[in-house]
Amino acid sequence: MIKPAGIGHNGGPPLDPDASWRGYVWRRAHKKAWKTPPREIALRRLARAEELGMTYKEYTLEILERGKYL
Repeated sequence: MIKPAGIGHNGGPPLDPDASWRGYVWRRAHKKAWKTPPREIALRRLARAEELGMTYKEYTLEILERGKYL
């Protein structure tokens, strides 16, 4: 018997991190997104994050999620 999807489930396939191709692509994209930027960019992001009262990681996450700078 198949268990029905819970509240909030979009009905898509499960994201199984052990699935070979999907897992590989996900890890590669994650690594590329969090790659350390050049020194000048990192310092500029750090200064802006401190102005906003955020950590560098929180500020970078906002950039990655929204696709624009705060």
